[in-house]
Amino acid sequence: MSADKSRIASSHISESLRELMLIPGLCGHEGRERSYIKKQLIDLDLTTKTDRLGNLISTVEGENEAPSVMLFTHMDQLGFIVRKIENDGFVRVERVGGVPERALLSQPVLFQIGEGRDRNGVIANKSHHATLPDEKYQVVPYRELYIDTGLDSAEAVLAAGINVGTPVVYKPHVMELSDDRIAGTAVDDRAGCAVLLEVVQRILKLEKHPTIHIVFSTQEEFNLRGAVVAAQALQPDIAIQLDLLLTGDTPDMADRTDVTLGGGPGISLYSFHGRGTLNGTIPHPALPRLFEQAAVQSGVPLQRSAQSGVLTETSYVQLVGEGVACIDVGFPCRYTHSSLEICDLNDLTGLADLLTNALSMIDGGFSLDRDEFEQ
Repeated sequence: MSADKSRIASSHISESLRELMLIPGLCGHEGRERSYIKKQLIDLDLTTKTDRLGNLISTVEGENEAPSVMLFTHMDQLGFIVRKIENDGFVRVERVGGVPERALLSQPVLFQIGEGRDRNGVIANKSHHATLPDEKYQVVPYRELYIDTGLDSAEAVLAAGINVGTPVVYKPHVMELSDDRIAGTAVDDRAGCAVLLEVVQRILKLEKHPTIHIVFSTQEEFNLRGAVVAAQALQPDIAIQLDLLLTGDTPDMADRTDVTLGGGPGISLYSFHGRGTLNGTIPHPALPRLFEQAAVQSGVPLQRSAQSGVLTETSYVQLVGEGVACIDVGFPCRYTHSSLEICDLNDLTGLADLLTNALSMIDGGFSLDRDEFEQ
């Protein structure tokens, strides 16, 4: 891709990313996010469908002889849900997804009530002047946390539209850093959504491509199974998932991985999560080869990741039907699941380049016969 086209792509992705990051969409409550994305797809003259679970699906027909592809990313974000309202107006919550307790005190949050009706809150932090010595180095368990809404009674909180079951997210925020880097809420996985929207535009301009099912999935941060419903309906041969890759370029992560922010997109060669899930993804061998070839063809540097403690929807999508050939493809991201994650726009543009080239290489001769790859 030329430098001028790359800048245009970066601009498109940047604009979409900023808008998406400012739209609240807790797991199972992605309606506003889905409406935004649906409009972008309709503007491209694509037909969309929302299934009962909330996945947004659109299909771009292609070569019948080629393996069909489900290209997907999740549109939900992690957060909380109200579990109790105290008589004095303070609000207790349950975590939804992998919310880090040690990063919660003093965080601004948003009660996701409805367009124009959302309410702000602050996760309380005990006044420093009253903090005892043994408390200063403790992580407060989330069940002991409470949110201050500025309202003084349960009646006032209820009147404001906050009730048990109300979704709560980090206060949506976008902050520009240097060198095309952006910090803010829900980079995971609004960056994936922005890239996928860019890739859809490019797919429509390709002369040849397989049938591609575009899926913006729901509830990934909750149970990783939203995309399974879409895969069961679509029965793809291949599933390519867009999500973040952990970086190892900060002092606290240096021994974890070689992936660096600004180093380009990457592929996951191994993921595994054993805490209560015992699942993971080892990609079909045809797909790492595909992306390695696509990286060379597009002139994009390709990073490689192999991680424990990480899990994506492909872990379950791969088990649909007779089995789906899966791979996770992603962008480097720092400070994951915190209220201020960081990504690099150049990595996102590179990811769009990589995906477009890879998809254009899947034709009727593309083999998924494992015996051709495994010796």
